[in-house]
Amino acid sequence: MGHLPFRQIHLDFHTSGKIPGIASQFDAKAFADMLESARVNSVCCFSRCHHGLMYFNSTVHPERIHPNLTNPNLLVEQVKELHERGIRANIYTTIQWDEFTSKQHPEWLIVDSEGKPTAGLYDATFRHSLCVNSPYRDFLKDHLADVFNHVPVDGLFLDIVGLNDCSCRWCRADMEKQGLDASDPEQRINFAVEMINEFKHDLSAFIRELDPDCEIFYNAGHIAPSSRSSLDCYNHLEAESLPSGEWGYDHFPVVVRYARTLGKELLGMTGKFHTSWADFHSFKNQASLEYEIFHMLAMNTKCSIGDQLHPNGLISPETYELIGNVYSQVEQKEAWCEGAKAITDIAVLNPEEFNLATRFDDQPDSLRGVTKILVEGGQQFDIIDTQSELESYKLIILPDDLPLDETLAKRLENYCNNGGKILASYKGGLTPAGDQFASDIFGVKLIGDAPYSPDFLKPEGYIGQGLRQTEHVMYQKGLQVEALSGSEVLCDTYTPYFNRTWEHFCSHMHAPSTGEAGYPGIVKNNNVIYFMHPVFGQYIQNAPYWVKRLVLNAIDTLLPQPVLKHTGPKSVISAINEQSELDRAVVHLLHYIPESKSDETLIIEDIIPLHQLGVSVNINHDVKSVRLVPEDKEIEFEYIDGRIEFTVPKLEGHQMVELAYK
Repeated sequence: MGHLPFRQIHLDFHTSGKIPGIASQFDAKAFADMLESARVNSVCCFSRCHHGLMYFNSTVHPERIHPNLTNPNLLVEQVKELHERGIRANIYTTIQWDEFTSKQHPEWLIVDSEGKPTAGLYDATFRHSLCVNSPYRDFLKDHLADVFNHVPVDGLFLDIVGLNDCSCRWCRADMEKQGLDASDPEQRINFAVEMINEFKHDLSAFIRELDPDCEIFYNAGHIAPSSRSSLDCYNHLEAESLPSGEWGYDHFPVVVRYARTLGKELLGMTGKFHTSWADFHSFKNQASLEYEIFHMLAMNTKCSIGDQLHPNGLISPETYELIGNVYSQVEQKEAWCEGAKAITDIAVLNPEEFNLATRFDDQPDSLRGVTKILVEGGQQFDIIDTQSELESYKLIILPDDLPLDETLAKRLENYCNNGGKILASYKGGLTPAGDQFASDIFGVKLIGDAPYSPDFLKPEGYIGQGLRQTEHVMYQKGLQVEALSGSEVLCDTYTPYFNRTWEHFCSHMHAPSTGEAGYPGIVKNNNVIYFMHPVFGQYIQNAPYWVKRLVLNAIDTLLPQPVLKHTGPKSVISAINEQSELDRAVVHLLHYIPESKSDETLIIEDIIPLHQLGVSVNINHDVKSVRLVPEDKEIEFEYIDGRIEFTVPKLEGHQMVELAYK
C-alpha cells in the first residue's frame, strides 16, 4: 500500500520583495481550518521562493528573509497547525531559479556557449537559471540544514532541477579535467547529464544525513527516460501537468503511463487556476478540475492541486470551496484506488529515450499520437523504455521514430518467437544509422524514402474494416519498402501523378491518385504489422479518421481479446486496475470533453452524460459481483465467450465499477 496522501495542495508563495505587508493577515488556525474543511490531507509550504526570499526566521541567511515579512514564523506556524490536524506538511524550496542569488552572484548563472544567461537583465522574470555545479551548491546545503533546524520536514519539494547546456567557468573547468571538448555541443550535453545526476545523488545523500525518513522529490516539470539514472535519489515521483497551462491536455496521458512503470509511488499535479501558475483570482471550472483529478485516480496516482497564497497570507474561501467539492469526492473514491496497479495489454516503447527529452514540450509527436489513438480506441497500455521487461505485454508498439540497436532487436525477436506481437511504423525498427531494418521480423526491406508525398493507401480486407475501399491520402512522407518472402501486403500505396513543384502542380493541393499501386503500404509478417507511413505523427498533425481506424484495425488483428472494451464514443477514457490484496479489479470510465472555446486553452464546462454504456472485461479471475462504487449499487453481469459483460446505466463524468473476485 502507498504512503502518500491522496488529497494534496501545492501552495505556491513566490512573492515579490516589493509587495508590502507579507503575511500580515495570516491566521494559522483559520488557514488550517480552511484546508481541513476542503478535505486536504497534505500541503506543500514554502521555505524559499523563486524570488530567492525566505518565509521563516533564518539564522544562517537572515538577509534573505522577505524584507516585508510581518510574521517571521510564517512557515513554522503553518507546519505546526497542519500537524496538529494530522495534515502532512512538505517543504518547498527552489533550486535553479532564485532572483536574489542571481543578482548577488551572477557568476553562478548558467550561461550558453556564447556566454549568455537564460534570461536578460531587464526581463520581467526570476528565471535566471543558476548552475548547481558552482559554489551555489554549498549555499543550497546550508539553506536546507537551516530549514531542518527550524521545522519538522515531512518531505522536500526541490523545484526546477533540469538539464541545461552550461558553459559557466565551473562546468568548463570540470569538462577540461575530464578531457572533454567544451566547444562540442554533444560533449557538453553528455557532461550536463552526468553533472545533474551527480548533483541529485550528492544532495539526496546530504538530506538523508539530516533525516533519513524525509521524502525527496526533484521537479523538472516532466518525467522521461532520462530520469532513470537518478531514480534512487527520489522517494516518489510527481507528474506536474497543468492542462490549461503550458502542458496542454496531451501531456498527462503520456507522462503518467511512463512514470507509473518506474517503481515509485506517483503523484499527479494540476492547478486550480483557469490558466497556469500565479493566475491570481482565477478559477478552473469544476468540471475541468474533476476531470483532471479523477483522471489521476484512473491512472493510479495520488492527487495534488496547485494554488498560490495571497501575499497578505489570507487563504481564499472560494478556492477551497471549489477544491473541497472535488476532494470530498476523492475521499469517497480512494478506497478503490489505494495500491491499485494497471492491467494492460500493450507497451509503447518511448522514443524520448533516444532524443534526450527532458522537458514537457520535448515530447515527440509520435508519442503523443500513439497515445491519443490508443486512448480513443479504449486500449489499455503502458509506455516503457528499453530497461523495462517486455514479456508481460501482449503487444509492443514501435512508433514512427524508434530505432533498434542489436540488443533490443534480439530482445524483440525473442519476444516474437515466444508469441508476442509487434506493431511498427515508419522508422520504428530501423537501425540507429537508419540505413536498414534491424531485423527481418518486420517482413520488409528498406529501399529508401518514398518517392511520392502525399501518396495514398487503399484499405481492403480486415485492415480496411469500417473504411471505404478507395484511396485515402497519407499526408506525411513515408518510406519505400519491399515485402520479404513470406510477408503479406495488407494494403498497397497508390501514387499521385507527380509531386507538387513549380513545374508540376494540380489545383490547390496535391495531385490525385493515378490509380496505380506503387509500393507496399502496410505489411504483415506473422506476429508483426508494419506501416510505412509515420501514422502517429500524422494523427497529431491533422487527425485523419482513416489513420486511426487503420491502426486500430491492425491492433484488433494482433490483439483480438483485449482486457477491456466499451461501447461508448471515442471521447470516453477507460482504465482497469487491480487491487490484488483486496481480490478485486476496478474499471474507471471518464467522459469529459475539452472544447476549443479560445485561442489559448481548451475548456471543460459541461458534463455530458452517457447512458447504457456496455462494458466487456477479459481477466483471468472468476467474478462474483459487479458494483458501481462508491455508490455500492450492484449491477447484473454475464459471461459471454469467456468475457464478463455488463452495462453501466449512466456515466456522468466519472464512474468506477468494482469487479469482486470469487
